Amino acid sequence: MIIGKNVLTQVPELFQKYFKDKKAIIVADTTTYRVAGQEVFNHLQKAGIEQDEPFIFDDPNLYAEYSFVEQLSNHLKNTEAIALAVGSGTINDLTKLASHENNRQYMCIATAASMDGYTAFGASITFEGAKQTFNCPAPKVCVADIDILKDAPVEMTASGYSDLFAKVTAGADWILADELNVEKIDPQAWSIVQDGLHDALSAPQQLKNRDEEATRKLIEGLMLGGFAMQWSKSSRPASGAEHQFSHLWNMEHHTNNGENVSHGFQVAIGTLAITVLYEHVLAHPFDQLDIDKCVEAWPSMEQLEAQATEFFKDTDFPTIGVQETAAKYVDKDQLREQLSILKNNWPKIKSRLEQQLISFKELQERLKLVGAPYEPEHIGVSREYLKNTFVRAQFIRRRFTVLDLIVRTNTVDYFLNKIFGKNQIWDLKPQLIS
Repeated sequence: MIIGKNVLTQVPELFQKYFKDKKAIIVADTTTYRVAGQEVFNHLQKAGIEQDEPFIFDDPNLYAEYSFVEQLSNHLKNTEAIALAVGSGTINDLTKLASHENNRQYMCIATAASMDGYTAFGASITFEGAKQTFNCPAPKVCVADIDILKDAPVEMTASGYSDLFAKVTAGADWILADELNVEKIDPQAWSIVQDGLHDALSAPQQLKNRDEEATRKLIEGLMLGGFAMQWSKSSRPASGAEHQFSHLWNMEHHTNNGENVSHGFQVAIGTLAITVLYEHVLAHPFDQLDIDKCVEAWPSMEQLEAQATEFFKDTDFPTIGVQETAAKYVDKDQLREQLSILKNNWPKIKSRLEQQLISFKELQERLKLVGAPYEPEHIGVSREYLKNTFVRAQFIRRRFTVLDLIVRTNTVDYFLNKIFGKNQIWDLKPQLIS
């Protein structure tokens, strides 16, 4: 992992060190080839490294979808060349999976501080209508040139900032899972992501102004998120309920004025939504929870399967709700045990969550400063759609989050009324949003 200024000149040396006498092939889109791909090609050529003709995606609607993986994978089958992914999220994920399908490693040259997947294990790809994480290794080498990153479109940097901010709520979700004995925190993965997180998020205005130091901190934070996912072979250290919102919107083909919304901008609204939910959860007296009432209301697996089937019957992913709900289902005895832990330890759990979270007001202000969306309407999500997402999102992933907490405590409607009721933060009455 090389982060610095003028580091593209080091690409030939790094390629020779880690890939010996292999041929190279640059993978880019038309924009990223212009921004950095041509320069990398020239450096490799000057160093005498044999190259195939660059593979350049020219589809204006390019996104991380499996048909594009197939295009690249089929091309790589006809060569022994090592791919150099020159781009950001989409190019990296497509190259990561296509290289893995051809039993080889690859190299990545980042062109924007726009997401945390550069150094991550796994590729997030839409396949058969559903956003899925395919198991495949991270790049062997990753290079990030600060001059290129800081000059990327400001919305890409804002997208990366939003993706990094999601680690705050993702951490809160992991604390909940840890406290309720659902999924224990891995101290190493936690430390990699969380230790420097607040410092990396401290300068949104400077990021918008293309400040070098702020950009360096952002890309380091994003890369560390990827390393944590490598360590744990899971996205748990960097992804919680806020990402479930984004994945669901992708799966439902949500667009804003006919255009796809970036992952980071989706996550910005998802993080706001989960943050405001947490604020209401922390104000709730779970130490007075009526466990018997919750257990009595708990549906059978058959009832949940019927509900999940009904929710997604007219989508591209009709079975995912049943599949993911079944994977995390607990019986009434297990539910009683979890809720007893919650009730008996609520002051301690609440304290840990309060130390982790940043207020809705502060988050919204920082998103404004960095140039990210800070109201759902900014990405074309109506308040009714957002409210519906709170209900549907917990069905599409088996990961335990605060959404599962409110389901298991039978408080979904209560909290949604706190968020979307009359005179609440996202009152459902028509809004004029600047």
